[in-house]
Amino acid sequence: MIITTDGGFERQGLATELTNASASSLPALEDYDRVRGEAHNSSGLPPFTLTGLPGLETSQHWLFLLLSVLYNVSIAGNALILFIIREEQSLHQPMYYFLSLLSVNDLGVSFSTLPTVLAVFCFHLREISFNSCLSQMFFIHLFSFLESGILLAMSFDRYVAICNPLRYSTVLTDARVMWMGLCVFLRSFCMVFPLPFLLKRLPFCKANVLSHAYCLHPDLIRLPCGDITINNVFGLFIVSSTFGLDSALILLSYALILRSVLAIASRDERLKTWNTCVSHLCAVLIFYVPMVGVSMAARYGRRAPRFVHTLLSLVYLFVPPMLNPVIYSIKTKEIRRRLCKILLGDKVLSWRIL
Repeated sequence: MIITTDGGFERQGLATELTNASASSLPALEDYDRVRGEAHNSSGLPPFTLTGLPGLETSQHWLFLLLSVLYNVSIAGNALILFIIREEQSLHQPMYYFLSLLSVNDLGVSFSTLPTVLAVFCFHLREISFNSCLSQMFFIHLFSFLESGILLAMSFDRYVAICNPLRYSTVLTDARVMWMGLCVFLRSFCMVFPLPFLLKRLPFCKANVLSHAYCLHPDLIRLPCGDITINNVFGLFIVSSTFGLDSALILLSYALILRSVLAIASRDERLKTWNTCVSHLCAVLIFYVPMVGVSMAARYGRRAPRFVHTLLSLVYLFVPPMLNPVIYSIKTKEIRRRLCKILLGDKVLSWRIL
């Protein structure tokens, strides 16, 4: 047997020795398996195998067409939102600054999943390196935490606009909006940053097959053969301190908003005031409802087919970036008017569709 300087076994010498081994030398083979696992772990860089839709391999080209539509709508829609907010002076307000952050974040979600989804469903390339997988996992979870924080900031904006309208311009200045966005980013970055290092310290000696066409921490954490207690505790901490805390504060803000709306005497004024929150409420629902669905399926749907879990994760990652620009384009009059002007020309301004 030939041993290389880095502690691994040369394949040719190892194959020759195994060929010459007799069928009765089972302990030797077991020792080889054990040592091979240790050598594999010592490199720290095992490759991972991505999967598409388990059990529906013959239909994956149709899924790729669907995902292509979602990608195109998401990228084009969010890019248009950013362009309109930049060009329309009337939209240079805190509410639309937060919407710009949401659009940038949705573009980040789309571009972070696009490479491996395209490779798996279009080119049937399923292997991804360890470092590439950790990088993709980092960005996917970073943008997920960012979206939760941005939705919380937008709920605070709606709270101030409805409950303290006279102080809106003094509370939400451009400088404070910038600091809020920076704080949301720093919090999300600090939460996600340790995850790759906590995973990299673990030994991976099993079949490294992932359940999706992209890398997620709950999926990766099932693969190590070492102690993952720290990873589980830290994962629970960051989920509860981001998604859990943000959702609770969003509920609190809307409870206060609802109390203020119900105090308005005029029914028309109540509806008009509440209508300013509809877009944000829809964005919150399409972000948190799929997340809860994925969590519930992972906990209670273990007997469900594997493709059900994959489809739920696809909904969680692909639907919000696609629907957010659609919702805000429909519900925001200024964005709708400018979008119609871009797509249909100036003549649309004379039509009574707005």
